[in-house]
Amino acid sequence: MRLRYSFRLDPTPSQRIALARAFGCARVVFNDALALRRVAHAEGLPFITDGELSKQVITQAKQTPDRAWLGEVWAVVLQQALADACAAYRNFFASVSGKRKGPKIAPPRFRSRKDNRQAIRFTKNARFKVGDKLSLPKIGDIKVRWSRRLPSDPSSVTVVKDAAGRYFASFVVEVAEHPLPQVEIETGIDLGLRHFAVLADGRKIESPRFLRRTEKKLKRLQKLFSRKEKGSANRVKARIKVAKQHAKVADARREFHHEASMRIVRENQAIYVEDLAVKGLARTRLAKSVHDAGWWAFVGMLEYKAKLYGRAFARIDRFHPSSKLCSACRNLVQVMPLNVREWVCACGVTHDRDVNAAINILAAGRRQVAAGRKPEPEMGGKRRPQTPVEADKTPHPARKRRARGTTDEAGSHRNAA
Repeated sequence: MRLRYSFRLDPTPSQRIALARAFGCARVVFNDALALRRVAHAEGLPFITDGELSKQVITQAKQTPDRAWLGEVWAVVLQQALADACAAYRNFFASVSGKRKGPKIAPPRFRSRKDNRQAIRFTKNARFKVGDKLSLPKIGDIKVRWSRRLPSDPSSVTVVKDAAGRYFASFVVEVAEHPLPQVEIETGIDLGLRHFAVLADGRKIESPRFLRRTEKKLKRLQKLFSRKEKGSANRVKARIKVAKQHAKVADARREFHHEASMRIVRENQAIYVEDLAVKGLARTRLAKSVHDAGWWAFVGMLEYKAKLYGRAFARIDRFHPSSKLCSACRNLVQVMPLNVREWVCACGVTHDRDVNAAINILAAGRRQVAAGRKPEPEMGGKRRPQTPVEADKTPHPARKRRARGTTDEAGSHRNAA
């Protein structure tokens, strides 16, 4: 499988100027390609092919006085920027036609020199070299803060400048899967806000709340930034201070996700998590807490690490009533407010809401793997109707809850924890 390995770069002042020049040239090629296709569409002209586009925005553009400076950077950088523009259009057309899964995406937009992220990409034919330093054509040998060795020769490297002014080299490398020794333990994971994750064995991972812990300092830096005069050098310095603080929060959160996901993958042979609608949850009043938790990134790490180390991984249907289903007798409680953290089933078993949900996720994951499909949500011991007519007449359980004005599972509405 292919993975990305990212390392911090320390370019010299002259190399920063060369990188800025490369960022600008790649941005111009990308914008010129978008402009030509937009004009062709507006005037009803035939769609410009990728080859014709390359000839106009790179080959012929270099011969004009207005774009002669495109020759100052390596040609591969310009070709990759054009490839990104073409890929953006292909993805947009695939989304409009329904060939691309997921929500509809907007047409590609123009890039700006004020964007928080600037990037250029070098492929193998660009003849970049990886040694003690990263050697890039027409830029030079850049010092790299190596934290580990690359497992194989990279197929490409992307040089990124983030909003905090830091430079990174992101290598795409081929990594062989090396399974860990098998263990007998499997687990289900219930993600939340009060506890970041609750495992089926009862263990609870506390939520670090990295953003919440630095809100006071961020608020002060944002105030200082807002008071600076627009266009001034002091405003630029204040913006960088805010960006650096946000970068510290993001780095700490990413490190926490890596440590927690690796520990879970080492200890469990199979891992099952709930397929949360993070985009929907991020549109509620809990948006800041949801983004601070970073569930999507954490689940993504679990998925690729499980594949890399030979573990089983599956996502459970988000409408599975994991919190309201008794893990002992399978009795379903119709209504359970979010402030109820412990409850007693009719069979006499006392449940911790989150631990019970994790146990139910584990059971649902095992059934899903055994059946080779998503399990149907359990409704009081009965499954939902299977015929199309019955299915059309049966309201979705989530819709019925909203119609009654009650709340959904933890983490999706106000007062969730």
